[in-house]
Amino acid sequence: MSDKVKNYADGKSLSGFDIDIFCKPNGYTTEEYYKNKLGDPGEYPYTRGIHKDMYRSKLWTIRQFSGFGRAEDTNKRWKFLLSQGQTGLSTAFDMPTLMGLDSDSPIAEGEVGVEGVAIDTIADFQKLFDGIDLEKVSVSFTINAPAIWLYSMYVLLAELRGVDTKLLRGTIQNDILKEYHAQNEWIFPPEPSMKLIVDMFEYSVKHTPKFNIISVSGYHIREAGSDAVQELAFTLADGFAYVEACLRRGLNIDEFAPRISFFFNCHMDFFEEIAKFRAARRIWARYMKEKYGAKNPNSMKLRFHTQTAGCSLTAQQPEINIVRTTIEALAAVLGGTQSLHTNSFDEALTLPSEIAARIAVRTQQVIAYESGVANVVDPLGGSYFVESMTDKIEEEAEKYFQKILRMGNGSFYDGVVEGINNGFFRREIARASYEFQSRVEKGERIIVGVNAFQDEQGGSFEYEKFKLHSSVQDEQKNFLKLIKSKRDWGSVKKSLDELSSAVRRGDNLVPYIKEAVKNFATEEEIMNTLKEIYGEYLDLKTL
Repeated sequence: MSDKVKNYADGKSLSGFDIDIFCKPNGYTTEEYYKNKLGDPGEYPYTRGIHKDMYRSKLWTIRQFSGFGRAEDTNKRWKFLLSQGQTGLSTAFDMPTLMGLDSDSPIAEGEVGVEGVAIDTIADFQKLFDGIDLEKVSVSFTINAPAIWLYSMYVLLAELRGVDTKLLRGTIQNDILKEYHAQNEWIFPPEPSMKLIVDMFEYSVKHTPKFNIISVSGYHIREAGSDAVQELAFTLADGFAYVEACLRRGLNIDEFAPRISFFFNCHMDFFEEIAKFRAARRIWARYMKEKYGAKNPNSMKLRFHTQTAGCSLTAQQPEINIVRTTIEALAAVLGGTQSLHTNSFDEALTLPSEIAARIAVRTQQVIAYESGVANVVDPLGGSYFVESMTDKIEEEAEKYFQKILRMGNGSFYDGVVEGINNGFFRREIARASYEFQSRVEKGERIIVGVNAFQDEQGGSFEYEKFKLHSSVQDEQKNFLKLIKSKRDWGSVKKSLDELSSAVRRGDNLVPYIKEAVKNFATEEEIMNTLKEIYGEYLDLKTL
């Protein structure tokens, strides 16, 4: 053992909370506490879970994040994962697609298909879903700024196949607020971006009632360096902001709120993460009922997808990441997740290889079918430590809520926008990130293989790493050129002009974008049409 490595725990949670060496009842066993703070599983305030029987009725969705190269490459990987027992599809897009650019854009050079699948037109989307039954599979799309384009394209794809859009199941991330906090993949300023999201909610109520129009994402906030409380507080504040945006449009809360889902990170502090999920459910239920007047229990039930922490993976001794991911996945299950992605062990080095992706799926299957944890709902409920940690996280999150509400004069929508404009969220995340890294560098927080227990030989087991074919970019650009040469430019221009007019009128844009997509307008053509009126967002604080 290295001299730097302490032979004892430091008494702090991953987020820096002081941890008592043991916890006492402190009222956690009283009937009043149970009624007001816990409740039975499936009952308000849903601390113990949103479903009565939880995994005994239905396991969480095993959903691996996947996307690379061209549409046909990702389609092949999807079919492999489905053959291995994956039960839902989750789509990673390349950077040009995420930023509203076509594959032939000069700015896209070198990025096409590199960290996700390249999608330019409906022709790519048709290839992506070749042989995939839209009525039977739940699909997730991780895309934000151009989300309305992708959603419109998915609805159109269903219509072209003769699928009733009311049967479509899945989720589109569509969480633009966290982009301004953490991930930086924006196109438009906050206000028009929020307008586009409300357009999608409004359209979905009638046309895709089973499809989740937003996955409010704490994952990227945590990956940017936040602690668990910040992840929870900023994510829920964003969720409340979306609720208020829809209410300002005049939508009925109990019609749109059940289609709000969440996406959380699960990091390495086992009990802190479980408590975070339990606190999230309780907070969401309380605010939806007491502040926003929701009546439908489904409006109060916080449903969430979890991904194990990418930022916890190490390039050093990457096989250890299998252990990290297993611990994180188990915490997510004990915390009551509805859907789970387990990171592949080699993601700190490259896109996942097939063997790494298979191990990640098998990790979930071992937890589901061999560990026994699916037999009991909230098995850690009533633990003095878990209940105290749940209360602590809720209390600390409430402090952030009050700061945000003060910035917005009582409104989460206005408070979040103000916090974006004045840099509040970025400063808080940067502070937490600095404090954590300082603990690592001082040896107060041990990262196995990084600041302790290094492998001096540099050894690691050998396997076939993923390699992206060098011809992907040229092939995708040539395919886009072919599509452009075959389409009717007159129809494309007409649909783009009609879209432009609709933007200026303030209409719901989904039908107009669908029409442009149907005529093989490209993503960049559609996004540029919106940019002409909405403009582009510049983060002046970082210039």
